Amino acid sequence: MRSKLPPSFTNPITLLGVSITTLCFIIIGFLAINEWLAKDPSPYVGVLAFIIVPSVLLFGVAIAVFGILRENRLIRIGKRTERHFPTIDLANPRHQAGIVVVAVLGGTLVLATGVGSFKAYHAMETDKFCGTSCHTPMEPEYTAYQNGPHARVGCVKCHIGSGAGWFVKSKLSGSYQLYSVAFNKFPRPIETPIHNLRPAQQTCEQCHWPSQFFSEKLMRQTYFSSVGQENVRSSIDLLIKVGGGNKEAGPTSGIHWHMNIRNKVTYTATDKRRQVIPWIKSEGPDGEVRIFRSTELPFTAEDSAKGETRRMDCVDCHNRPAHQYRNPQRMVNHLMTLGWIDPALPSAKDLAVHALEEKYSTAAIAQDSIRLTITEYYATNFPAVAKSKQAQIERMVTEVQGLFAKNYFPSMKADWKNFPDNIGHMYFLGCFRCHDGKHVDQQGKVLTNDCNTCHTIVGQQVAGKAPQVSLAGLPYVHPVDVGSDWKTGPCSDCHNTPPEAKAPEKPKVVGARTPSASGAGFSAPLFRRTP
Repeated sequence: MRSKLPPSFTNPITLLGVSITTLCFIIIGFLAINEWLAKDPSPYVGVLAFIIVPSVLLFGVAIAVFGILRENRLIRIGKRTERHFPTIDLANPRHQAGIVVVAVLGGTLVLATGVGSFKAYHAMETDKFCGTSCHTPMEPEYTAYQNGPHARVGCVKCHIGSGAGWFVKSKLSGSYQLYSVAFNKFPRPIETPIHNLRPAQQTCEQCHWPSQFFSEKLMRQTYFSSVGQENVRSSIDLLIKVGGGNKEAGPTSGIHWHMNIRNKVTYTATDKRRQVIPWIKSEGPDGEVRIFRSTELPFTAEDSAKGETRRMDCVDCHNRPAHQYRNPQRMVNHLMTLGWIDPALPSAKDLAVHALEEKYSTAAIAQDSIRLTITEYYATNFPAVAKSKQAQIERMVTEVQGLFAKNYFPSMKADWKNFPDNIGHMYFLGCFRCHDGKHVDQQGKVLTNDCNTCHTIVGQQVAGKAPQVSLAGLPYVHPVDVGSDWKTGPCSDCHNTPPEAKAPEKPKVVGARTPSASGAGFSAPLFRRTP
């Protein structure tokens, strides 16, 4: 039977390329239909359908073209030989045996390849693959993720999303990261924020919808501060004005006003961590544009060119939604509120925070040192307590060790101090990056820093005083008397230890406790430094 194809097309190399190309077309069609019909398509379906398989398809086309060109060259120089397709005689026993062998081996190969590809596809889709394939650099992020509120949301849902477009962007930007892991060039800790992260409107807002947020949320915070060896408890009840809303519901207000679809807030940050913000633009639904400039932070044309200008979205405030390293004071306050660390243990708050904040070279050394710090302190200073409350002290050791394991990673130099958390304003600037009372618009109006804009104090109990409750709102009373200093600067000036500050030398446990003004950290002679 004479072939209807040109002579240059009927050669083994070209037929191999055509076979690869045809198979790829079938796979692409199958994957495209799968992604179209799936209610919640995996990002890796798009990766396979629109990146990996098309790459193989192009490779097949290249093979086919190479075969055609090679065959044309052989024809021109007269070296082409007559080619005949092999004939198969089903009446021939040897041909029958060969067909059976090829069918069995080919079927086995296809089945094994399909099963292996399916397993590899699902393995790449798992959070474990994301968190453990590059164990050393990703251990802190993966541990924080497993203990965070988004632990049931897959990594790829936020970092990539569906479709192939953002996969390509994320992988291209991560090409250097692959090199840095392979050759141990990655930074310690991993730098944040991620500047090529997919917009929150395409990820966060698939579950959280600001235009449907309304009303307020009651939140109670409990604190323990030290007076002598006693852990004194204070509490505050805040009505958080979550706000939000949409145009059908009328005027919008509250914290999520920033994210309402009718408002657009743009800002320029002049540092990599987006903590220094000298310029803000607000565009309202009526078209009014207001430009706020800081009266203290310089902002020249050069600063504007070098800085990062972006539209505000969810992650500008919720910047640690899935990888949060928690502040030691807040963690210890919480465990003491639950009773997991006994508030009756002398200086328990300060002792636990101190044990967490020491500088340790490895996690194993940290675990041993935490136990020694706590047990030796009580054995030396409060032998009667060490004997009568042995179980409570052991529980305290276990809880503090657990806090360290989930939030401190010496090998990567990762802990709360190196990752600013922009929710609130206690330990980092957070809200006060913009709402500091020092950003002024063209008409001289100041961007408010009134605390009641975002929350109202409806209840507060300060140590030694009767509880105060008022739905109309209460004036804030600092739980420790620091005069009026708390009114003149951001909370983080006192409550946050800058990352640059050198850790104190490992103290020797002697002496007795003296009052601490801040309720955080030790003052002599509880821990007296040795030369």
